[in-house]
Amino acid sequence: MKPQSATAFDAELLARHDRPGPRYTSYPPATAFTPEFGPGHYLAAARDSNADPIPRPLSLYVHVPFCLSPCFYCGCTRIISRDPARSELYLDYLQREIELTAPLFDRDRRVLQLHFGGGTPNVLAPPLLARLMQHLQQHFRLQPGADVEAGMELDPRSCDAVYVETLADLGFNRISVGVQDFNPAVQAAVNRLQSLEQTRRVIDTARACGMQSVSVDLIYGLPRQTLEGFEQTLRDVIALAPDRIAIYGYAHLPQRFRAQRRIRTEDLPDTALRIALLGAAVRLLGAAGYEHIGLDHFARADDALVKAQQRGQLQRNFQGYSTHAACDLIGLGMSSISHIGASYSQNERELSAYYAALEAGRLPVARGLNMSPDDLIRADAIQQIMCHARLDIAAFEARHRLDFRSRFAGTLRQLAPLAQQGLVTLSPGQITVTPAGRFLLRVIALCFDNHTAPAAAAAVPLSRAI
Repeated sequence: MKPQSATAFDAELLARHDRPGPRYTSYPPATAFTPEFGPGHYLAAARDSNADPIPRPLSLYVHVPFCLSPCFYCGCTRIISRDPARSELYLDYLQREIELTAPLFDRDRRVLQLHFGGGTPNVLAPPLLARLMQHLQQHFRLQPGADVEAGMELDPRSCDAVYVETLADLGFNRISVGVQDFNPAVQAAVNRLQSLEQTRRVIDTARACGMQSVSVDLIYGLPRQTLEGFEQTLRDVIALAPDRIAIYGYAHLPQRFRAQRRIRTEDLPDTALRIALLGAAVRLLGAAGYEHIGLDHFARADDALVKAQQRGQLQRNFQGYSTHAACDLIGLGMSSISHIGASYSQNERELSAYYAALEAGRLPVARGLNMSPDDLIRADAIQQIMCHARLDIAAFEARHRLDFRSRFAGTLRQLAPLAQQGLVTLSPGQITVTPAGRFLLRVIALCFDNHTAPAAAAAVPLSRAI
């Protein structure tokens, strides 16, 4: 499948459709998860996945919640602590969860993907990280190698060259480096002082160790950002030559995330400047040879994400865009999310509740859902839009044995005005996102969403599309 890489940046169109909606790292979105789904449902999902005629390989996500200091923009589940004993205690419980979870999955199911997120995963000292990796390898069929993606999110402020070398020795071959913005005024406003030199040292060491991929995360819409300052950050990042760059829009939701209350609303860019910041990223990254994968992700033409999109195998999940579309995702650690077969589940989001469940010898699953047949069909449609910017109607009908125009009559009515405004083109055989609509994939996907009604979106504040 040829990637839909062409992008046309239309500031007026983006401003018109800048509305709240899910990021569609899952469908149904996590706002639809319920506490009625518990450990028993997880056990049933694991059993059913083992019984699949062709059992899927596994992807592991490990959540490490601790951070040394708060970044005011952050909406992640994290705990501020400088006490290394807390990390060691957490690892004890994490190992208990591994021992409860791993036997639920047949031993012949290989782990093809491993990702450490947080929080700040590199708060784990090398001996603790080595112990955790040994435990994972003991209980799962995890054999680090060239065909296994093993990555970690890194904060360069607390990560030196020796730590990166340790990661390589343990089998990690990918890193994701948080930058957000190099401008000192912006960094002061969000409580994240990080130098270009700190960041360069981590990336250069990863390259010297032979790591396969380096990704950098940026955020537009932060307090005190200016167009000139963000353009300089972009030029600095391009000079670091990462394989992938993610440009996230800052979601200011202080009613949900306490740390964001430290950000002054009057310091935030207005809509016009937010869009201009994104436009600068599109222009500079495109000129530097980065392909637009979708939404906020860019990658070099030879990157695995681009190749997966070309093969029609790109997937969107809780880590963003992924190359492994046929894996069951097992989340480990507090707040982590699993996607096993036709189910989603999330662990306890409070550390005390997570510990209590494991002390009682039960899986720390707090909520989730079993996908309905309609959910599965709509999830496929949303994946096609989010990952490939098109939906082949004939292939979709054959895959799900349905009449598309009858089943999605309501969706087509919602798409019609978007087509008139130039976001999509509608034909009897295909729905295609236009170059101008590629930054509004969430708005287009919302037309297929049977869970996120306006009333629900108001009850649970969602980030805006831009």
